[in-house]
Amino acid sequence: MRAPLSWLREYVDLPAGETGRDVAARLTDAGLEVETVEQLGEGLRGPLVVGEVLAIEELTDFKKPIRYCELDVGEANGTGERQRVICGATNFEVGDKIVAVLPGAVLPGGFEISARKTYGRVSEGMICSAAELGMGEDHSGIIVLPPEHAPGTDAVELLELVDEVLDIAVNPDRGYCLSMRGIARETAIAYGLPLRDPALIDAPTPNEHGYPVEVLDPKACDRFTARTVTGVRPEARSPLWLQRRLQKGGMRPVSLPVDITNYVMLELGAPLHAYDRHRLVGPITVRRAESGERMTTLEGVERTLHAEDLVIADASGPIGLAGVMGGAHSEVVDPVRDPETGEWHGSTEIVVEAAHFDAVTIARSARRHRMSSEASKRWERGVDPAAAAAAAQRTVDLLVLLAGARAEAGVTEVVTPGGPRTIRIGADHPDRVAGVAYGKDTVVRRLQQVGCDVYGQDELTVTVPSWRPDLTDPNDLAEEVIRLEGYGNLPATLPRVPEGRGLTERQRTHRRVGRALAGAGYVEALNYPFLAESVLDQLRLPGDDPCRRTVTLVNPLSDEEPALRPLLLPGLLAALRRNENRGSQSQGGLALFETGLVFRRTGTEPGIEPLSVNARPTEQAIAALDAALPEQPRHVAVVLSGDREPAGWWGRGRPADWADAVEAARTVAAEVGVALTVSQGRYGPWHPGRCARLTVGEELVGFAGELHPGVLKTLGLPARTSAMELDLDALTEAAAGPVRAPRVSGYPVATQDVALVVEESVPAAGVAEALRAGAGELLESVRLFDVFTGEQVGAGRKSLAYALRFRAPDRTLTAEEASAARDQAVAAAVGRTGAELRGA
Repeated sequence: MRAPLSWLREYVDLPAGETGRDVAARLTDAGLEVETVEQLGEGLRGPLVVGEVLAIEELTDFKKPIRYCELDVGEANGTGERQRVICGATNFEVGDKIVAVLPGAVLPGGFEISARKTYGRVSEGMICSAAELGMGEDHSGIIVLPPEHAPGTDAVELLELVDEVLDIAVNPDRGYCLSMRGIARETAIAYGLPLRDPALIDAPTPNEHGYPVEVLDPKACDRFTARTVTGVRPEARSPLWLQRRLQKGGMRPVSLPVDITNYVMLELGAPLHAYDRHRLVGPITVRRAESGERMTTLEGVERTLHAEDLVIADASGPIGLAGVMGGAHSEVVDPVRDPETGEWHGSTEIVVEAAHFDAVTIARSARRHRMSSEASKRWERGVDPAAAAAAAQRTVDLLVLLAGARAEAGVTEVVTPGGPRTIRIGADHPDRVAGVAYGKDTVVRRLQQVGCDVYGQDELTVTVPSWRPDLTDPNDLAEEVIRLEGYGNLPATLPRVPEGRGLTERQRTHRRVGRALAGAGYVEALNYPFLAESVLDQLRLPGDDPCRRTVTLVNPLSDEEPALRPLLLPGLLAALRRNENRGSQSQGGLALFETGLVFRRTGTEPGIEPLSVNARPTEQAIAALDAALPEQPRHVAVVLSGDREPAGWWGRGRPADWADAVEAARTVAAEVGVALTVSQGRYGPWHPGRCARLTVGEELVGFAGELHPGVLKTLGLPARTSAMELDLDALTEAAAGPVRAPRVSGYPVATQDVALVVEESVPAAGVAEALRAGAGELLESVRLFDVFTGEQVGAGRKSLAYALRFRAPDRTLTAEEASAARDQAVAAAVGRTGAELRGA
């Protein structure tokens, strides 16, 4: 909302020396966001005067129109003689009054004017357009003034070129500030000055002689006022003061009737519409549109209406999309002059509409048709319903004053009965909300300044003013008291932290896992938890997979991604593809990880009833809500592509493969403190021959390995991309407790190597588990350091070499003790896996 300071002073007697920046500071303290204070006419210096065109000489020796004009500028040039000026505009003629700037003047932007020779003549100044004076962006022609202004009149004052305009960003709950009336009210409160309310206008009593109106949907339109004026002079133009206020308010002057409705909207905040009475067919009806019904709006676009659209109609059909834009069928006709007779033709009888529409209905229509108008912006934020009659009367008064019209005695007003809104609030409620002792007197005074009627002692009954639909509960009233007393006056106090609280074990695990993966070279990627269910098809998940039971949002941010993720992989793979497409692969490999919640529907969620907003829900209702929530376990996932170890002067590099994904899973398991069992697996997006099944005991906790080539091709990912995903909550539950630091022994280690020959189908992890089980408590670690296949071990067989580390916590082991423990380990491996000791 743009609020000129000169206009604001009409409603509030601001101190004479108060600047726009001073007012902006006060309004900002009161909770309004003043974005800028525009200095109109900054640097402007006269003489800038009204001139009358006495003669025009057309210079034809140039490619574009050039005119040598003689002007009467009165005594402004100090001699009273004619002023001669070169001008390239052609939208004026002899006898017109224009704006002339004389030598010695300075226009906005530091443009100095002097007499100079151009196009073979001496130009003693210039004739100005609106853009050159900072009045708008129109360069098409110079300003032609009304004929009543005498030559030599100061044009700076006449055109109100010097002013300050406050540009205010109005929040959605402060719709009343989209008007000079609302800004003036806030300014008056901020300065403690009285307000001259422009809406305090005496309007005639409604009667049966007005234009007939029928409201078929009183919920969507609870008030409709219609007034009629006749005898409008088509040739009447908007006066300069009216045009300038519209321009400063950010609107373009069009014609007098339209300018007046726009002016009243800016003044009172109530959007209006004017109809040509001769183009209306029968009574005006406010109703819902019929599905598929069509109308052409003012900008000439034919639109197909929706059944939920609220329209203004007559017997011929819709003539306006209520609260958004009028229709071309009944619009006020722009005045046109007959070149032969000189007579003006246009709308001479006008019906003025001032109504009150439901904010939600108008907002949905505006979004449905992608039409955001000045009117719809106000309706969406709430318009004062009590201002309709005053707005209609103000419009009629201006038409009578400026267009020579006559107001008909008939006044139509259709009103849906409704009482004022009242709120009960404790007198100390703002004190308890803010932590400041305001006192009852301050609370009552501030609420009365807002426009509320307040009654009561310890408990106040507050009647909310009609222009504040955002005040609905005690906390809203408390906010009004707090903001008017000043947010800057609130004490800065730190909250008291309860003793003995810190990170939960789940949070500690989450952080440890993140640090461990970051230390292993992975970069954390935070992705949105939304996906399209088609991604699950691209990942080749079976139709009966639990991940297929997705949770779908009723109001998603994007219609293309309406579901919540059941896995982390889709978001991570999208991040990998995005980085790959942007050239990150050229710098080496990519390794990303993410920890976060996934969402899975169990299929047993009960139905729930909508909760009431009038009271706290019962414990049973809260329990039903909790039961209806989907499962939300925390997962951890990684994706890798490209080089895992880059090549350089230190040697050859190594590409990332399935083993790196498995190692990432082991890293996570080590941080949680559980033993992870790795075995051959097959699932969804992973390569069927390079997929590891990850378990803790008998519980499946995830998968790791190389992704399926078909999945990589479908998703546009690099070849041999690997991934891992684990259920981090399941790992945490399987842990015996907090992870303990390893004990460092002061005794030496005894290392024994064994080579076992097994069938190729036997997993190395199974052999290692058997060795670990047989070796007993003296075994510190088992490490596979070699795998060999060939004729020496036989077809279909492989040799696995393990390094066994033995250590006792209280003594140095003897060679015999270490050998005995090794023999027990080998015996267990032979018994469990059918292994043979190589070389035996």
